[in-house]
Amino acid sequence: MKVVLIPGVLALRPEYASLIDPVAELRAAVDAAVAWAGSDGLVVVGNGSAKRTEKAPGYLDERAEGFDAALRDALAEPSPEALRGVDPALAEELWASVESLGTLADALEGARLVSVDYDDAPYGVQYWVMRWQR
Repeated sequence: MKVVLIPGVLALRPEYASLIDPVAELRAAVDAAVAWAGSDGLVVVGNGSAKRTEKAPGYLDERAEGFDAALRDALAEPSPEALRGVDPALAEELWASVESLGTLADALEGARLVSVDYDDAPYGVQYWVMRWQR
């Protein structure tokens, strides 16, 4: 089974594109990962914190970088146990979209990381595009 994590960001929708596309690289990574997953793969939507910089939607929270690093490690390993152990209260405080981590953790049992197609925090929000194969 193929599993993909993509961010749920409105800027990925074509109607939000403009002459200068601020998330072209992210959009390309999402499109490629979703195509790779196909109709029988699992696409999970989520992202890290939205408080990475002073200009982030949630302003700067010094805990955000460490939270995202731990989440990145759990995703890359992958470690379903660590994903299930993410503190939901802290995630909410950091504006991280992690509601689907339980589904993702279940899907990653016995999976291996295939690729990290995107790992960046434009506008102070941590986004990942990752692929796993089970």
